Amino acid sequence: MQLIEVPAKQGYVWFRQGIWLFRRNPLAFLTLFFAYLLAMTLISAIPLIGGVLPLLFVPGVAVGFMAACRDTIAGKPVFPTILVDGFRSYGPGVTKHLFALGGIYVVAMTLVLAASALVDGGELLRLMTLGGTLDTDAIENSNVPLAVLASLAFYVPVSMLFWFAPVLTAWHDVPPVKAMFFSIVSCWRNKGAFTVYGALWFALSMGVAVGLSNLLRALGAGEYALAIVMPALILVTTMIYCSFYATYRGCYGIQEKPAEQAPDSGR
Repeated sequence: MQLIEVPAKQGYVWFRQGIWLFRRNPLAFLTLFFAYLLAMTLISAIPLIGGVLPLLFVPGVAVGFMAACRDTIAGKPVFPTILVDGFRSYGPGVTKHLFALGGIYVVAMTLVLAASALVDGGELLRLMTLGGTLDTDAIENSNVPLAVLASLAFYVPVSMLFWFAPVLTAWHDVPPVKAMFFSIVSCWRNKGAFTVYGALWFALSMGVAVGLSNLLRALGAGEYALAIVMPALILVTTMIYCSFYATYRGCYGIQEKPAEQAPDSGR
C-alpha cells in the first residue's frame, strides 16, 4: 500500500472514472444499490435500535461495493451477495474490525446529529433517531434546514476518517484506528483533488435535480417531476458510489487494469 499525493485535476479523473465504471455494468450496480436500500429499510424497522443499527453495517457494506467495482474492472460477474463480502471473505478478524469501525461510525454520527441540536434544539436529532415527519409549514417555521447544513459541515471530518478506512481494514489488514488515521491523512493530502471531485458531483446532482424539474415545468409536466427526477438522481448516486473506488485507486496507486481500458489516470 502506497499513499500517493495527486494534483487537484485528478478529481476530474475520479469523476470520469466513476461514470466509466458504472457504464461497464449499470444493471449490477443499480441492483446492488436497491438491495442495499431494501436491507437498510428492513433493519431500520427493528424496534428501538432500528434508527441507528443500519449505521453499524456501513463500513462492511462499503467494502462490498468496492469489491463489486474491483470485480467489474476485472471482468468478473457481480451478484447482490457481494454486499456482504467484507463480513465473509477476509476472516473473523476483519469482520470484527469492520464492526468496530461500524460502532465508531455510530458514535460519530450521533455526535454529528447532537451537534446539530445546537442549531434547532434537537428537532433533527429526534427525527433521525425516533422517526416521524414534518410538513412543509413546520419545516419553514423551524431551524431544521439550518441544522441539516450544520450536520453536513460536521460530517466532513467524519467522512474523511471513514472514506478509506473500511477498505484499508479489509484489504490491507490495517487496524481500525490506524485505518482511520491513514484515511484522514490521505484525504487531507489530496484535498485539492477531493474539492474538485466533490464540486463536480455536486454540480451534476444539482443540475439533474434542478434542470430536469425546471424543464418538466416548462413543458407543462411538473406533476411528473418527482417520478422522473428521483430515478435520475438514483443513477447519479450509484455513479458516485462507483467513483469511491476510483479515489481509492488514485490515492493508493492501485492499477489492476491497463491504462487504455480505463480513463487516463492523470499520472
